[in-house]
Amino acid sequence: MKQRKLGDLTVSALGLGCMGMSDFYGDRDENKALRTIAYALDNGITLLDTADMYGPFTNEKLVGKAIRGRRDQVILATKFGNERLGDGTFVGVNGKPAYVKKACEASLRRLGVDYIDLYYQHRVDTTVPIEETIQAMAELVREGKVRYIGMSEAAPETIKRAAKIHRITALQTEYSLWSRDPEDEILQTVRELGIGFVAYSPLGRGFLTGQIKSIEDLDLDDSRRRWPRFQGENFQKNLDLVKKVQEIADEKGITAGQLALAWVLAQGDDIVPIPGTKHTKYLKENIAAINIELSKEDIDRLETAAPKGSFVGDRYPDMSTVNR
Repeated sequence: MKQRKLGDLTVSALGLGCMGMSDFYGDRDENKALRTIAYALDNGITLLDTADMYGPFTNEKLVGKAIRGRRDQVILATKFGNERLGDGTFVGVNGKPAYVKKACEASLRRLGVDYIDLYYQHRVDTTVPIEETIQAMAELVREGKVRYIGMSEAAPETIKRAAKIHRITALQTEYSLWSRDPEDEILQTVRELGIGFVAYSPLGRGFLTGQIKSIEDLDLDDSRRRWPRFQGENFQKNLDLVKKVQEIADEKGITAGQLALAWVLAQGDDIVPIPGTKHTKYLKENIAAINIELSKEDIDRLETAAPKGSFVGDRYPDMSTVNR
């Protein structure tokens, strides 16, 4: 497995997003999820990504169970800040210092570990100065409960202010062929500060794989049914673009998902995508994408087929929690 650097932290070039194993994307099967995580570790993936809100709370327990006896093989990343109740109710974004400590203690218990390798602020709480939140996270580092600090969906100025308080190791933000907003300012900002970039949903929440051809392909309880990019005219326009990506992939003898992942990997050695999957079959395909080399011609063709800004619809039904 190839390695990449997120700031001072060395991880596998590809991580595994575990969210969908417990929440948001339809059916859940713990045994299948455990097998998938085991396959990832067996094949050199070290970066596992979860959060307290996934489930809520159950995904951290799942990941903790999966890594039992294998802790030394894992770079464990989790997040706080999107506060939910046990019944799934979303309370709001919470970056208060007291909550940071409370959330970390709870995550450590659920994960069954003594420390978290990479602890992210999941969303920026605009009611709390970022300096106060980061200071509370820095205290966790001094206490040995956290090794490295990360942020997620933070704006450039917020990142700069945070970095003055404590070293920020990674920024996690959605990035793929259909979500290229980070190219505007964020990638330049994190590179200037020596911060690694973790690309979540590098497969466009599964859309870029070409496997979703109609809304009926999603389970009735799949949250993507409510998201703008999967609805009405947006769905068809985006599907037409994916078909063009599929054509290029077919010519290269790879899947559309592999082509999309290879594109993200080609955007810089400081970028680590964390595609999520519940199936070892798709995980195997994702891992193979690491060794796919795209030529300048390939990248130019993708730019023509699916140029920046061509995919339509907001990323979330409610974008208010994204710090912009």
